[in-house]
Amino acid sequence: MAPRWRHRSSAAPLAVAYAALVLYASLYPFVGWRWPPGQEFAALLVLPWPPWRDPFDQWANGLGYLPLGLLAAVAALRSGLGLGATFALAVLAPALLSYALEVLQQFVPTRHPSLKDAALNAVGAAAGALLALALQRVGLIDRWHTLRERWFARDSAGALALLALWPVALLFPAPVPLGLGQVEDLLREQIAEWLHGVPWAEGALAVIEPAPARDVPLSGLAEASITALGLLAPCLVAYSVVAPGWRRVVLALGAAALAVATMTLATLLNFGPQHALAWIGRVTVPAFVAGLALALALAPAPRIVVLGFALIALTGLVFGVARAPADPYLAQSLQLWEQGRFVHFHGLAQWVGWLWPYVALAWALRQLARPIGRG
Repeated sequence: MAPRWRHRSSAAPLAVAYAALVLYASLYPFVGWRWPPGQEFAALLVLPWPPWRDPFDQWANGLGYLPLGLLAAVAALRSGLGLGATFALAVLAPALLSYALEVLQQFVPTRHPSLKDAALNAVGAAAGALLALALQRVGLIDRWHTLRERWFARDSAGALALLALWPVALLFPAPVPLGLGQVEDLLREQIAEWLHGVPWAEGALAVIEPAPARDVPLSGLAEASITALGLLAPCLVAYSVVAPGWRRVVLALGAAALAVATMTLATLLNFGPQHALAWIGRVTVPAFVAGLALALALAPAPRIVVLGFALIALTGLVFGVARAPADPYLAQSLQLWEQGRFVHFHGLAQWVGWLWPYVALAWALRQLARPIGRG
């Protein structure tokens, strides 16, 4: 009998993405780097142990690496590693990453590296690894694998990773509800800074210099379109790895419910519990209804049609968000994120929110080039 194919674990790309985001959050901001005064290279490898630390920071350092240890352990288990090797890999790899980042933080003037932070990160990774082993012990990982075989296509790891990152992206403040991908101005500013003073780049600077501030607010139709496409896009990503039928309907309804819960949580974190529902504007509910209706209408569509509409939805989303004006309340919220205790999580959610539509576009284009089989 021919060997049965196995799903490629979505935990592996999620672990890589989480590690990259942890790297960004640990080294933020990327300005003013300098060699620590009076320090030799060997001295940089010996991290200090601080006499005190804010309890919030201690919990953040421990819990921040728990998902990385969990994802690394699940990926190792799905690859066939034994329990001992899985635990060692899921603890040592995050611990080495944490130590390397703490050493590099000595070059960032606004950061305070310590051996205690690295130790707490390792403890968090170990807790995540133990949680993964416990889930394996009680059979939950195998049950998820069985459920995934029943619901999703064979090579669905990329889509599942995108879907898992989507609610994280929604936690970063956006100019329009579900309006992910507003990275155009940032890229313009960064490229202009790199090319400033370069003689041969004057012509390029005239093209890519930051555009003037957009003071004209979006029309109600434009705002509703962005929100509707922001809901439709993840539904279509899910549809591309699920056979037509009732399962797609369940996923679309689940995406709508998850979007409402995540946007409410994001607004609560930024503006306080009394403003948790402030993200619901005059066009938000009709836009949600329209996006969900489009998703349900496409539930019976074949995969090739779903991927085509996904490309249209994602392109329309980034095109619309790029023209959204700056929101003064959003700017104030971002300042609070960058200066307060959310600074570590700020880097995680910010990059996911900026890049999610573009990564999804690249994924959809790749899927159009090769069909996905089912077991």
